[in-house]
Amino acid sequence: VPDELSNFGEAEMVDEGKAFFGTYSNLAKDIEPFIRASGSGRVVMSAQNFTQGFYGAKGTAVNEQILVIPETDGVNNTLEHGGCPAFEDGPGKKLGKKKQQAWRDIFATPIAKRLNSKLPGANLAVEQVTYLMDMCAFNTVVDDQARISRFCWMFSKDEFRSYDYYQSLEKWYVYGPGRDFGPTQGVGWVNELLARLTDKPVEDHTTTNSTLDSDEVTFPLGRKLYADFTHDNTMMTIYGAMGLFNRTQNLPSDRKLSPKETLGYSASWVVPFGGRMVVEKMVCDGQDEELVRVLINDRVVPLQGCNADELGRCSLGA
Repeated sequence: VPDELSNFGEAEMVDEGKAFFGTYSNLAKDIEPFIRASGSGRVVMSAQNFTQGFYGAKGTAVNEQILVIPETDGVNNTLEHGGCPAFEDGPGKKLGKKKQQAWRDIFATPIAKRLNSKLPGANLAVEQVTYLMDMCAFNTVVDDQARISRFCWMFSKDEFRSYDYYQSLEKWYVYGPGRDFGPTQGVGWVNELLARLTDKPVEDHTTTNSTLDSDEVTFPLGRKLYADFTHDNTMMTIYGAMGLFNRTQNLPSDRKLSPKETLGYSASWVVPFGGRMVVEKMVCDGQDEELVRVLINDRVVPLQGCNADELGRCSLGA
């Protein structure tokens, strides 16, 4: 069913909840996380399954209290980018499609020729090649055991690297640093993050929900664990607002760059199925200074512009 979480996706989120508890068990064993979710059904279900895994690993009854922020017109929601018409309907949104089409015409044209030679009468267009490549991932996760779809064997690993770059172009130029309005959509959430890190009220006049954020029940401060659930595109706007890929140059559309060449950026690295960002605040033994570091899918992404140390951490003040 379109836009719903697959059975495999549900299981993946349960596993993520278990893994999160395992990683932070010294904190989590005595603490309840505060959990929010954007109002899309699959996002709420992701939060519910994560919660089941977390409390299952903890060995206690599941606390099902999840704050759901509606994805409806007129409701400010830092977990959904839909509230700004200039972003949603602006001309910049077309740039990503143009960049994608330029690269698709380069990498997918020979694939279309090969497939058409093997499938007489199919007459596949270049555009349809990427749809078949989509089927590899989606048809795989629809299988409850995530057995690799036979669609995947139609293409080589290098062709899938080109496909990954095709997806990376859209994320970069529509929702990420490659578009002026992209990072603006993540500012509200980042200001909420700053409030949580500093235990101070939210200072924001962009996408935050002032009704929710001014209430201790719906936006508590001083908690040790928080978990927010959102969409991949919103995550891209947040990465942009945080400046995590400020050192990455705008992506060319006439050739593909490897994640090494893009300094760690690609769609598959930053927003895969079940993708996650973890922000940690820590104090090292024998020191008083609070430090912050960011992990995306278990990989440390050094903070920019705040004199990060060799472990990618910055002081909270910076």
